[in-house]
Amino acid sequence: MNETILTQRQKYLLNLINQSEGLSREEIQERTSLLYSISKPTIIRDLNILLKERFIEVLGEARATRYLPKVQNPLLRRFDLERYFADDPDDRINARKSFDLKIFENLHGLFLPEETDTLGKIALSFKKQTTNLSPDLLKRELERFMIELSWKSSKIEGNTYTLLETESLIKEQKEAVGKSKDETTMILNHKNAFEQILKNKESFKTISISEINQLHNLLTKGLGISFGIRKQAVGITGTTYRPFDNEHQIKEVFEKTVNAINKATDPFEKALIVHFMIPYIQPYGDGNKRTARMLTNAILLAYDLYPLSYRSVDEDEFKKTLILFYEQESICEIKRLFIEQVKFANETYFR
Repeated sequence: MNETILTQRQKYLLNLINQSEGLSREEIQERTSLLYSISKPTIIRDLNILLKERFIEVLGEARATRYLPKVQNPLLRRFDLERYFADDPDDRINARKSFDLKIFENLHGLFLPEETDTLGKIALSFKKQTTNLSPDLLKRELERFMIELSWKSSKIEGNTYTLLETESLIKEQKEAVGKSKDETTMILNHKNAFEQILKNKESFKTISISEINQLHNLLTKGLGISFGIRKQAVGITGTTYRPFDNEHQIKEVFEKTVNAINKATDPFEKALIVHFMIPYIQPYGDGNKRTARMLTNAILLAYDLYPLSYRSVDEDEFKKTLILFYEQESICEIKRLFIEQVKFANETYFR
């Protein structure tokens, strides 16, 4: 999103149009006037800016003119994250409240050509880079990565361990003062799960629900979280979206997701689908996002790509990108963070 071009009002218009299948100028002005005092010439000028920047499209002429999203696949529609979350959950326009079964029709072609080109240029061979390191340096780098992944992934879940406390726990088995047993266990579970992935990375080229369950078990061991597919309803903080609460429906969409992942030929696309679909389904009572992050890394490693530590991710922004997807099915902000983390990992580790 070009922050120097769009005003807050223009961002609102962009989100409004991308939440629809096409709106007339009159409909846009009517809805926008609830929030902004805006004249007809101003709305026309704003729409022309969005058209010029190729954020939206126009169809028809005169009174039949309709303004439409630039792309038909809702997953690839652009939203301004800040403007979207300026509204409270109950006030967001056309926010989805339940799982969309039609989403499986759109789980392909998720990276634009320029994004694929960027990933191709920044991605290094994990095997080649680690082979070039001395055994001592490789051990230190793997430990550093594991510490930073365990810290940040846990922090996203509300864990209060600091990075230095996480380092002491993993390197010296020193538990931090004032932290709960669950927080300590969560950190160590991340370490153990990543170690298992490293040992068995080849097996993740084709994934199964059984393998995902095993990974979830490792990440939630000792935390009082039920193993296996949940049998009860769950809610997600900050959104009115609610995943399926029927075990049979959960299993059905989980299987369809695994099939879509295995069908994808691009490793980055496989990893990206995991990243947003497992939290969307919420197959487990808890631990869904951390399972998705760890499985994302398992797939990347299986294809000789760098895993992601998420070290530089802002936790609130990370959660917002997922909520935007739950409510609008847009993955543009998720993709942005994903590509940023691929770049960060390749520039930061095992060098």
